[in-house]
Amino acid sequence: MVSRSYSNLLDLISGESPSFGRAGKRFPRVMTVAGIMSDLGEENSSSVGSDAPSSMSQDRIIIVGNQLPVRAQRRPDNDGWIFTWDEDSLLLQLKDGLGDDVEVIYIGCLREDIEPREQDDVSSTLLETFKCVPTFLPPDLFSKFYHGFCKQQLWPLFHYMLPLSPDLGGRFDRSLWQAYLSVNKIFADKVMEVINPDEDYVWVHDYHLMVLPTFLRKRFNRVKLGFFLHSPFPSSEIYRTLPVRDELLRALLNADLIGFHTFDYARHFLSCCSRMLGLAYKSKRGYIGLEYYGRTVNIKILPVGIHLGQLQSVMNLSETEAKAAELRDQFKGRTVLLGVDDMDIFKGISLKLLAMEQLLVQHPDWVGKLVLVQIANPARGRGKDVQEVQSETYSAAKRINDTFGRAGYEPVVLIDAPLQFYERIAYYVIAECCLVTAVRDGMNLIPYEYIICRQGNDKLNETLQLDPSVPKKSMLVVSEFIGCSPSLSGAIRVNPWNVEAVAEAIDGALAMRESEKQLRHEKHFRYVSTHDVAFWANSFLQDLERTCKDHGRRRCWGIGFGLSFRVIALDPNFRKLSVDHIVSAYKRTKNRAILLDYDGTMMPQTSINKTPNPESIDILNSLCQDPKNVVFLVSGKGKDTLSKWFSACPKLVIAAEHGYFLRQKDDVGWEACVPIADFDWKQIAEPVMKLYTETTDGSVIEHKESGLVWHYQYADPDFGACQAKELLDHLESVLSNEPVSVKSGQHMVEVKPQGVTKGLVAERLLSTMKEKQTLPDFVLCIGDDRSDEDMFEVITDAITGPSLSPVAEVFLCTVGRKPSKAKYYLEDTTEIVRMLQGLATTSDQMARSTALQQNPL
Repeated sequence: MVSRSYSNLLDLISGESPSFGRAGKRFPRVMTVAGIMSDLGEENSSSVGSDAPSSMSQDRIIIVGNQLPVRAQRRPDNDGWIFTWDEDSLLLQLKDGLGDDVEVIYIGCLREDIEPREQDDVSSTLLETFKCVPTFLPPDLFSKFYHGFCKQQLWPLFHYMLPLSPDLGGRFDRSLWQAYLSVNKIFADKVMEVINPDEDYVWVHDYHLMVLPTFLRKRFNRVKLGFFLHSPFPSSEIYRTLPVRDELLRALLNADLIGFHTFDYARHFLSCCSRMLGLAYKSKRGYIGLEYYGRTVNIKILPVGIHLGQLQSVMNLSETEAKAAELRDQFKGRTVLLGVDDMDIFKGISLKLLAMEQLLVQHPDWVGKLVLVQIANPARGRGKDVQEVQSETYSAAKRINDTFGRAGYEPVVLIDAPLQFYERIAYYVIAECCLVTAVRDGMNLIPYEYIICRQGNDKLNETLQLDPSVPKKSMLVVSEFIGCSPSLSGAIRVNPWNVEAVAEAIDGALAMRESEKQLRHEKHFRYVSTHDVAFWANSFLQDLERTCKDHGRRRCWGIGFGLSFRVIALDPNFRKLSVDHIVSAYKRTKNRAILLDYDGTMMPQTSINKTPNPESIDILNSLCQDPKNVVFLVSGKGKDTLSKWFSACPKLVIAAEHGYFLRQKDDVGWEACVPIADFDWKQIAEPVMKLYTETTDGSVIEHKESGLVWHYQYADPDFGACQAKELLDHLESVLSNEPVSVKSGQHMVEVKPQGVTKGLVAERLLSTMKEKQTLPDFVLCIGDDRSDEDMFEVITDAITGPSLSPVAEVFLCTVGRKPSKAKYYLEDTTEIVRMLQGLATTSDQMARSTALQQNPL
């Protein structure tokens, strides 16, 4: 069977034999990060792949969006369809950033309804001619998906609108959510029809398809998958009201790279992951990443740009020149303000009109001289809220014109009829200032288009009789709640709800010195012209390539059901510990070193009562009574607690407080492994910790003989993490001359004497056995958290040294499948205890066998 790839589908459609072997280049570079792709190799079995491996090496991108970048029109004879590219579609424009050698396939819906009997023909035509794979949805399902869940629930919520009443957005409807899932599943099926999972990249766009990554990851564990959200992402206080909040977050985390327009949107997403899923992010060498079950999910922050080529080509049209000249004559002697917005509740058109009204009231000298041209594009949604916006807009425009208008002058020109692109460009060219007062908007490229158009060209200079030697100028008054605001540092940013402040900002923009307007325009033009849509697409896909470069070298497992599905990615040498294997090694060895963590290893972390049960005591005693064993129990607990808990294990060697205290036998006292002259530093550290405890609700101080630990697992996640960073800096500063180390861990900050780690215990055990000339030929070390990694590291380093037998069997085992320096894992404490029981039983059997040999019947 041939590989499922687009080229093969075309061959099959045309009746030709499948062809392979095309070569191509990698993504064109715009940065300096190398992206090296890896083959899957022998690990193919860990992930579902294509039916047969393809030899095709050319890069290929599958771009998935709600709508295809294609326009459809019925033929005049009503027999079939005529298809053309939609030049305004972002999905089509981003191809400019990929290079001619990168093959692009589009998957999405058509705007027009296609009859079922025509769907096969339409699919073939689009695939052959446009490399598009249409997704046909039943009208009822599409309505529930798009107009229901997307537009009534996700879109308002992402724009900070809570359904506090039935009139304010739709209340959560489980049937709409099911429709959303069904559509995402249909899209996943379409991707599976054309994907070659070993080679292709998949780029999913926007909130319509937020659960698609889960469906794709479940089918292809190593799929190279990016997602970009083109809308805002709300703060955690808003997002957490969504009943399916966890499902959407986990679905997005099945992507390799998640893109946002601004840092605010990314910060809100990361905060939601922290508060609702307990995931912390890290920044390394400029990249932000979330560790999610061994996979690093990277976060990309880059606003999309405009398509310069399309804009400049339309600016060169004679129609544009004629329209600009017409508008210049129409508004001769007057200053034009321009607003271009969709007619929806979040664009703030009515607030803009109120600001214009306030401006004319506060500065009556502008009456007769200033005109606001408001282009109102048709709303993309529908419903009562759109009708209310239209009514309020018409009413406000009429009121302003009635109050301040006169013969030959209307202060507000409202254009609600569709305009050609060249007509809109002409308005950009003659406008002195552009106003964007959206109360919430994902990106909004209107200011970018305005800046490029104000730069003009030679033809427009000639038509409008502009001196080309005079620097161009433009002014922007933009809402601080839109995605492009952070990138326009020369714009006047406003709070659109403060109508008086917006009015004053407009007046200030118009009254600004010409030289200042020119400098701001030059700054904006330089940014917009270099950060276009091609730069954005190239940068995103380059980061996606970098993120996915290690896919082929990792072992993958899928776990979880439904939308809880996720993939665990681990080092190929990391494997589950076989009980039969370790028991076999245990039987044939004579000098065994066993190091066991307690909390989280022999006792679940979630247990309230940490006292060891009789089964654990019996296992430890059986292991300790074997003369071939040296058994260490290593814990972070205090020595008094451990002495009480394990008083029934007289031969057990116990290390308390992560190795600071050590007790060789029950009848021998505790000794300090690290000589400490005094603990005067506690008098410095404790008051500092108390200060942060008092100001951080939910935090506590744990007192140990060897150190102090500040815990904040029950505090607010964001505030606790912030306070922990401050505390860490504070303690490092005041304890800089003390012989202690200050470290942060999972929800804690710890101060302890230098050199105190669990690794010290491992070193002590190995050196003691070496001194006794009993080099271990069997080492078992089990732990579950970061502190245990120190033991793994010490033992790993000792494998090639003189502390271990040359033929030593070494078993470093962590609890759960996760990144670790250990080579083995067991799933949970139950499996750990079961494995230890197997070793204990072996010791008992060997002891009985030896006794029988010494005392035969």
